[in-house]
Amino acid sequence: MKTFKSVFDTYDWDTIKSKIYDTTTREVEEALAKSKRNLDDFLVLVSPAAKPYLEQMAQLTQESTKKRFGKTIQMYAPLYLSNECQNICTYCGFSLDNKIKRKTLTENEITQEIEVLKKAGFDHVLLVTGEANHTVNIHYFLKAIAQIKNDFSTISAEVQPLSTAEYEQLHEAGVYSILVYQETYHRDVYKQYHTKGKKSNFDFRLETPDRVGTAGIHKIGLGVLLGLEDWRTDSFFNALHLDYLQKTYWQTKYAVSFPRLRPAEGVIAPNFIMDDADLTQLICAYRLWNEDLEISLSTRENEKFRDNIIPIGITSMSAGSKTNPGGYAVDPQSLEQFEISDERSAAEIAKIISSKGYEPVWKDWDRSFSRMSKVKRQE
Repeated sequence: MKTFKSVFDTYDWDTIKSKIYDTTTREVEEALAKSKRNLDDFLVLVSPAAKPYLEQMAQLTQESTKKRFGKTIQMYAPLYLSNECQNICTYCGFSLDNKIKRKTLTENEITQEIEVLKKAGFDHVLLVTGEANHTVNIHYFLKAIAQIKNDFSTISAEVQPLSTAEYEQLHEAGVYSILVYQETYHRDVYKQYHTKGKKSNFDFRLETPDRVGTAGIHKIGLGVLLGLEDWRTDSFFNALHLDYLQKTYWQTKYAVSFPRLRPAEGVIAPNFIMDDADLTQLICAYRLWNEDLEISLSTRENEKFRDNIIPIGITSMSAGSKTNPGGYAVDPQSLEQFEISDERSAAEIAKIISSKGYEPVWKDWDRSFSRMSKVKRQE
């Protein structure tokens, strides 16, 4: 079976990086003048040469986003089920070599967490775990999903890479979207960040979205960890991956997130600093390249940036997030995967969104659509 690896292997990191940094202002102006843009234009728009055009890019981005998505922002919250992990990753608080108290939520504890999220108004939940196959595996996921599916219209998951058959099980159980991050597409240094565990297998992780697409999951979310390697080059490869997936699994929706490296227990400092203007440029580049792409922003970012970026390309935001298992009700003091920056409540974020002239949307998907789709396929 053909996968993204066959496309990825035809590209060279250093060649792409040189193209990005050799971009001219003329190429930027030509890209901005187009009504429809391709990957070459995305490369141009993430270049240093494009940064002086940021105001123009932001205006075009705002217009494009309103045309495709209207003035709405989807609201969601992460629900961390476990911090157990068998990987050693230099940037993650859950890394196996960190001597922390490990915790996996029980059925009763999940219920307590759900009650807090529902009271806050959430109808879209993102299930997150470390990567520990012996405890948080497909059987645990299916049991947890069965427990919560009547409480949320939309269930997303960010867990360890699974097999196609396991993704099919998640899809059947009611999972709407799967998020999987390559972290960095720089193969030559990937092992330096992922020194032990299944995550150290670059190719297996690279081909994970193909398995998700084959399983028929409604939406796939990609991203890179901004701060590990050159963000411009990594983002090009992430866009290349999205481009391939959209052409291959064209019935699936796609989203991109922008996790910037945040402080956490025992993690490395960023190798590459990405300032707020850089992140704004990247968001604009994605939107100007791909009008259909959903763009998500988490509470990793500070209040001021999140407030100001609402009209510029964003389609979904988390709020009131806790990045530790049991963080909402069961064990607020347990170790976080990373420190959040925006600690405001969901109600406060919703109020800010409304003040910008946008509508906070708590429900992204209805399971009845899945049933209708299934019936039509059977017919």
